[in-house]
Amino acid sequence: MSGDVEQRVGLGIDFHRFASGRPLILGGVRIPFDKGLLGHSDADVLLHAISDALLGAASLGDIGLHFPDSDPHFKGADSAHLLQSVVEMIEANGWQVGNVDTVIIAEAPKLAAHVSAIRERIAQLLKVSADQVGVKATTREQMGSLGRGEGMAAQCVAFIRRSLP
Repeated sequence: MSGDVEQRVGLGIDFHRFASGRPLILGGVRIPFDKGLLGHSDADVLLHAISDALLGAASLGDIGLHFPDSDPHFKGADSAHLLQSVVEMIEANGWQVGNVDTVIIAEAPKLAAHVSAIRERIAQLLKVSADQVGVKATTREQMGSLGRGEGMAAQCVAFIRRSLP
C-alpha cells in the first residue's frame, strides 16, 4: 500500500556525576552553575539521552556503539555534533523525527529559566520546531545519589516515522 507510514518509539536515559572545573551543558546550552558534568565528551546528559532514544527507535544501537568513550577522537566532543550525526544516521535510514519528550532529573540548578533556550537548541539540532520538543525538570526529593546532588540524569522518549513504499 502506497502512502503507509511506519512509526517507532525509542527510550533513552543517561547519568553523569558532577565535577568541578567543567562547564554545565544541557541540551546544547551552557547553564550557569558552579559544577559541570563528568564525562569523556562534554557530558551533556540531555543530548545523550535524546541520541540514545533516537538510535534505539531506529534500531541503530546506542551512543556508546557509535561514539565510544574508549575512542580519543571523542574526548571533549560537543554532544550537539554527536546528536547531529545521530540525526544524519536515522535520516540515512529513511526516518525523520516526529517529536521528543525529555525529563532532566537533578536537585540543582533550577532550570525553569533555561527551558525555552534548551527547547529551541534541541529543535534546531533535530530539524524540527520547538513545539515538537518537550523539556521538563524534576528532583529526586533528596533521595539517592541524585537527590544528594552528586549528579544529574535525563530521560527521553523519541517518536520517529518514515513513509513506506
